Amino acid sequence: MFRPPLAVVIPTYNALRYLPACLSAIQKQLGPDDEIVLIDNRSRDRAGAWVRAHFPTVRVIELPYNTGFAGGVNAGIAATHTELILLVNDDALVEPGCIDALWAALHTYPQVGWAAGVLTFSRRPQIVASAGICFHANGVAIDRAIGMAVAQLPSLPQPVFGASGGLALIRRAMLDDVGRFADFFSYLEDADLAWRARLRGWECVLAPAARARHVYSATAGMFSPLKQRLLGRNRIRMLIRCLPTPLLLACLPAILFYDILAAAYASLRRQPDMLAGRLMALAEWPQLLHQRRYIQMRRTVPVHELARWIEPPPGPIATWQMQLRLAQLVG
Repeated sequence: MFRPPLAVVIPTYNALRYLPACLSAIQKQLGPDDEIVLIDNRSRDRAGAWVRAHFPTVRVIELPYNTGFAGGVNAGIAATHTELILLVNDDALVEPGCIDALWAALHTYPQVGWAAGVLTFSRRPQIVASAGICFHANGVAIDRAIGMAVAQLPSLPQPVFGASGGLALIRRAMLDDVGRFADFFSYLEDADLAWRARLRGWECVLAPAARARHVYSATAGMFSPLKQRLLGRNRIRMLIRCLPTPLLLACLPAILFYDILAAAYASLRRQPDMLAGRLMALAEWPQLLHQRRYIQMRRTVPVHELARWIEPPPGPIATWQMQLRLAQLVG
């Protein structure tokens, strides 16, 4: 089965300790016309210089400042011209056959714009960290099937709401149509892209056989203030930009309830960054409304078809239990 050439885009920031294994595993699965582009987000560990010396076939682009995951990926996409783009986290180790499995899933369904791989926990590769992403009625976009045993995944490709940016094979045609990743720095830029792709009729499929072991939240830390601030900000950005008005109104009670609980939790645990991020987004209201008008104007899919991708939210107790489970899995 012929596969067009692809460009592997890897944004990195102070992750030199993971790159030797990451790059070696990817190189073993590439063809002669494929390439790897490493985007160095001004790493203090001089990752770019090290990769140039030890992996001379890898093209390194060093940015003048840290643009985050979204900025790094967009720089890599802009610097390449292949029909296919493979996104891989710098702290992920792709397993044998991963790229072939992603391409097989994408090739089987021409209407699909991107294919999601399965990320597993690096220390517990039998447990799923992400099998694509899903969207809940409370406005939360999370990793799909997180905490599930890999053995419980379906054996054949399955439609999913969207792909995690940590492991995804994307058609450039989809990005040309819907635009690249939003300027979110990090977190939820893949969920924002998933919504914009859905609005334009681009499907996403999970390739269960495409797997990579991932060091979960290696860059910012699972509960770091920076991550909490960016998650809070980008959540509001995504909701304002992407949800069609009927869906936004239908989800609004659950969205508000979630944010009230988040505010109470932030006050109780003295985590002001959760609130600060949300306030940052609300301060951008005029710009977000402008972006919303453009995105919604280009929608081609009926609201009722989009609504089927919105899942009921878990209750507060189930959410708390999942957080505890995640903390245990991360170790």
